[in-house]
Amino acid sequence: MTAVFLPLYIDPGTGSMLFSVFIGIIATLYFLVRAAALKFKLLFSGRKAREAAKAEKKNYVIYSEGKQYWNVFKPVIDEFENRKLQLDYFTSAKDDPVFGGSYEHIRPEFIGDGNTAFARLNLLSADIVLMTTPGLDVYQLKRSKNVKHYAHIRHGSGDATMYRKFGLDYFDSVLLTGDYQKEDIRTLETKRGIPHKELVTVGCTYLDTLAARMAGIPPEENHQFTVLVSPSWGPSAILTRYGEKLLDPLVQTGWRIIIRPHPQSKKSESAMLDRLTKKYANTTNLEWDYERDNIYSMKKADIMISDFSSIIYDYTFLCDKPVIYVNADLDLRMYDADNLPEKQIWQFATLKKIGIELKEEQFPHIADVIKNAGDSPELAAARAQAKKEAWQQIGKAGANTADFMIRKEAELNKAQTGEKT
Repeated sequence: MTAVFLPLYIDPGTGSMLFSVFIGIIATLYFLVRAAALKFKLLFSGRKAREAAKAEKKNYVIYSEGKQYWNVFKPVIDEFENRKLQLDYFTSAKDDPVFGGSYEHIRPEFIGDGNTAFARLNLLSADIVLMTTPGLDVYQLKRSKNVKHYAHIRHGSGDATMYRKFGLDYFDSVLLTGDYQKEDIRTLETKRGIPHKELVTVGCTYLDTLAARMAGIPPEENHQFTVLVSPSWGPSAILTRYGEKLLDPLVQTGWRIIIRPHPQSKKSESAMLDRLTKKYANTTNLEWDYERDNIYSMKKADIMISDFSSIIYDYTFLCDKPVIYVNADLDLRMYDADNLPEKQIWQFATLKKIGIELKEEQFPHIADVIKNAGDSPELAAARAQAKKEAWQQIGKAGANTADFMIRKEAELNKAQTGEKT
């Protein structure tokens, strides 16, 4: 019998995954070899090797997934620079703005992205590691046995339970934007039987940065009435769910329409964006905003239309203007919030107070809805109360975060010294 060999076919998605795993394995082996070499030096090279090992260990480390988080970390970096304290800044963006800064005490390092970055972080030796990345010890990002303390900093003022399941469970501390975020975290910890984390309200570095930058943007000359459509992403988001059904009546108003897709949409929903971009290519009053910073579109907008995206609160707190929302019936099963006893999430409950709901059957008459969406004392008061609850310590978040890291590092070293004596 003649053997028949069939060609092996691997679909592009599987091939991409296998390639990613392969790169992760190579990166892990690289850093394991590096760590082994360091231990070898320690064993045979005496004092010089011990000094090399000490140099390898970091006191303070920040990890940034990409340059979109620069507004989160810049106030903290500036504090360390001003205090003349060394900080190691690991980033997964080759063009991270940190490389263009003239810092003397900040040591930036590009560590790759995806599995390559996680391999580097999983073998890190440091006292304090600060990051926005959730899912520590859940997915590829693992706790390093040589890191004393992992701190998560919130990069939005919405609920801390709107991460994917177990997003914050294994951090040692979480730095919050408002006190209201504490209760739900404690509820999850008790329900899951995990140790209580240190919860510290430091404020919102991200909003502090945007507020300062927006103040420097001059008002538009010959301003025209502008509607900003700024959704979240996924099957429940308004751009994915409604698309042309929402955009057609909007462009027919003749007003300037700015669409700012969620950054994740370019990665996960590119086909949808390509379709809509092609359809409205010749629509003169519609423009797409893919800029890293959202402040320029928010500054231009007279009103925002969104869904469950936390950008609603950026716009509300920074611009103090009306918001229209479409109730998208978000499926909470993949989020931590699904494990709370009551499904009344703060940002959803607050949205009903500060926003004006737009129903699908109202889309054909959206011009009338927007014209009647005038501000009121009740809406303004609700916005002020939401800001008071969710954005505390305004202007102080960078200093508060640096204070926490410095204090925590001192506590850890004191405890270690006490154990040895």
